[in-house]
Amino acid sequence: MNPTGRPVQLKPNYKILSILAVIALVIFLFTQVIPLTASETLEVDQTNVISQDKAIASADAFKNNLPLTPEMISKLHSPKASYHTDSELSGYVAKEKLSQQYSKQLEKLAPYDIFRVHYKAGGYLSSVDIDVHMNTGKVVAFMIKTDSNTPMDNSNPLSPKPSSINEGNMTLTQKVEQARPLLKTMGYDPASLELQTDGEFGLDYTLRDGGKLGEAQLHLKFTFEEGELRSFQPVLTPPASYTQYIEKQTSLAYWLTFAGYGLFTLVLGVLAIVFASLKRKHTSFKRGIVLSLIYCAVSVISVVNMWPYFEASFGSQDYGVFMTLFLVGLQLMLNVLMAVLLYFSLVGGDGLWRERGMNMWPRSKEVGYGKYVLHSAALGYLFAIILLGVQSIIYLVLENALGVFSSSDDSSSPYNMAIPALLPLLAWMAGIGEEGVYRLFGIGMLKKLLRNTFAASVITSIIWALGHTLYPIYPVYSRPVELLIIGLLFSLVFLRYGFIAVVFAHVMFDTILMSFSLMTVGGAGNIALGIFYIIMPGIIAYIIYLFTRNKGVDNAYPPYTPPQPGMPVYTPTGQPDLGQPPHSYYNPGAPTHHGQGLPTDPSRFHQYQEPQAPAAPVQPPVHNGEGEHPQHPDHSQTVNLTKQEDTSSASSTEPVKPDMEHQQGSVDPLTPPDDDTDKSSKS
Repeated sequence: MNPTGRPVQLKPNYKILSILAVIALVIFLFTQVIPLTASETLEVDQTNVISQDKAIASADAFKNNLPLTPEMISKLHSPKASYHTDSELSGYVAKEKLSQQYSKQLEKLAPYDIFRVHYKAGGYLSSVDIDVHMNTGKVVAFMIKTDSNTPMDNSNPLSPKPSSINEGNMTLTQKVEQARPLLKTMGYDPASLELQTDGEFGLDYTLRDGGKLGEAQLHLKFTFEEGELRSFQPVLTPPASYTQYIEKQTSLAYWLTFAGYGLFTLVLGVLAIVFASLKRKHTSFKRGIVLSLIYCAVSVISVVNMWPYFEASFGSQDYGVFMTLFLVGLQLMLNVLMAVLLYFSLVGGDGLWRERGMNMWPRSKEVGYGKYVLHSAALGYLFAIILLGVQSIIYLVLENALGVFSSSDDSSSPYNMAIPALLPLLAWMAGIGEEGVYRLFGIGMLKKLLRNTFAASVITSIIWALGHTLYPIYPVYSRPVELLIIGLLFSLVFLRYGFIAVVFAHVMFDTILMSFSLMTVGGAGNIALGIFYIIMPGIIAYIIYLFTRNKGVDNAYPPYTPPQPGMPVYTPTGQPDLGQPPHSYYNPGAPTHHGQGLPTDPSRFHQYQEPQAPAAPVQPPVHNGEGEHPQHPDHSQTVNLTKQEDTSSASSTEPVKPDMEHQQGSVDPLTPPDDDTDKSSKS
């Protein structure tokens, strides 16, 4: 990694990294993308998904078959389609490796992935939900919801008839008579069904032949209310042992997330505020503003974009609107808090590393910054592909060794977003936020406390991994194991190539996965957007390169000339040495020293004398006792730290002995004495 006080540059071995990336890409494609070799969870057909508009059209065509009067049906309005999944069933299918049997025999009758079309009504009839198969477009279930708080009104066509009776007063024969025509409409032969209900509420049918999936049995369930049929639902219920297992695993995941991830992340945030204040003379409080604002903006957009999911989950309930607003507001506050903690992590982390003389996050004005960003982006692409291959291998090992399996999840699906095209933007939120907190600051802070880089990397990777245990992957400890390995690889990229490179790697890693999710939605537009998101980091890196003055050492601004061999100069530690130019040349964004900074405009070059051979020993610049500050020499060729004769003044400054004392760690070579620190920082 680049030390402070020198041009920033990266010289990776692209040949080896490219070979590894090609191998990893092949592994990723053949284990996670190509259906023939994909994991059990991915074997259900997800390639021929209908659009949500088609799902609404199918529901519109079916609603005339609902057990409602024509007047009631005419009042249904504002249909909205959302994606819902039976996570418990999908997990059971994956765990028991029943995907092929399920797809061939029961998936068409009882799919765990459906589009739910929600209709609003009003009065006693509050809403209607119609479930549509995501591949065939066939209606598989429905539910009519009533408002028990609304009294019956004979003049209101949405109220039940006065002669209606409660479900408890219905005979079994009456229930069967209402259910039989609907069974035929749904494509079932009543003669092939066996009635399981015996004096209970509702109706429950099973198939005489088949209908078994492992220990799960297909049930066709009806419910009744006020003498009318209210819902039909095909249900495949996993055995109780599996349900209890998932409940225990979910409870453990919550504990790991809130106690392991949330608590320690909060501790890191508090420490970031402390270290940002302690190390402020080595960094600038302007450093983290842009990235923190980007993080905050993307996080706010992502929460608002999830409004359809919250509305579909809670909007139909009595407290639905309040619950939706509460959850969205809570998530927004948490994201803003994380943006604040990220800001101090960026400032504190930068100060910690620069104190050690390590330039983990170069400034845009440093020599070589433009090409450094381009190389960082290239490394980001290569390492993202390598990490995808590594992750695929980890999945295969854990699946075969520990029986790891995953279930479906509708909380982060692009189908449940207001604008699905915005999904891949979340990758920037994760890349900037997580690398800033856990790598730039976390490793830097723990390295200072523990004096061990590997231990610091392990601890921060564990905390980061525990924040992903709520994903539906079981056993829940498998996710931290997987992400501990991924986190250590991210740490390696950070320590070897710097903060910008690891941010690009993390962003690309998540962008590829999220872009694939966007492409599965279908449509040429979503496919084109997915491709655009994948190449967007490269475009951003090239734009930064174009608008950066210091693109490289060969075209630096101001012009850079390497120091002459044998020239005595000051190193970042403050000690005289050979062959190292002053730190301030390469760090023009750092605080100026003794009130005099470097020229940022060619018109100011005349203020600097022609370079001369330095006197021995070399002396640092000091105050001349008359309130004026000595000017720095022109560093473009050689270094002369003695003040030139001033023709406008009769006095001259005599050289003084250099102060050889310095604190442990990397200190700016021209840092003034302690009593002038605040003054130099402000200037």
